[in-house]
Amino acid sequence: DSNTYCAMANAGYDFIWTEMQHDARDWSDAARLWRACPHAKAVPGVRVAYADEREIQHAMDAGALVMVVPTIDTVEEAIQARNWTYFPPLGQRSQGGGQAFDAAMFGGVPGGYRQTINDNIVLILMIETLQGLKDADAIAKVPGVTAVFAASGDLGNFSGYAQGSPDYERAINIVHDAAIKAGVRLCGPLA
Repeated sequence: DSNTYCAMANAGYDFIWTEMQHDARDWSDAARLWRACPHAKAVPGVRVAYADEREIQHAMDAGALVMVVPTIDTVEEAIQARNWTYFPPLGQRSQGGGQAFDAAMFGGVPGGYRQTINDNIVLILMIETLQGLKDADAIAKVPGVTAVFAASGDLGNFSGYAQGSPDYERAINIVHDAAIKAGVRLCGPLA
């Protein structure tokens, strides 16, 4: 509901995470929410379903400024997520248009949307599997990555380690240490 979205977007948060991985909404629904209050205090954020050109570019063209990509297992997947999020020279996002380019959204920003968006994107990659833990250092060091997310629920789900167990806590610490070494932010749920 756009009224609920706008109320939340003006409630003091930095961004609103629109769930596209585990929700039945489609990109036209997400775009409608973001267009309802483009100048809210919180910017549009999204968790896409996977690191895919179509998925990420739909989000970007609709106006996402925070991109959360789940289940990043390898540095190659991290690079793909980065490439579809950013325009050249950092990435390979194509200039297909969409409401993000409209003056009512971000098309009227000083310097222009296309020329400034690479400096205004937050890219968060979720590390949720044992394979992701193996590549955590390299994933966190991919240019353009703003943060890595220690995804506690699925890290326990995919590893079989119970939250709070020594093995689980070591897994969380791997993501933590990768973020520190790479100089990027560490994200995670309160748990």
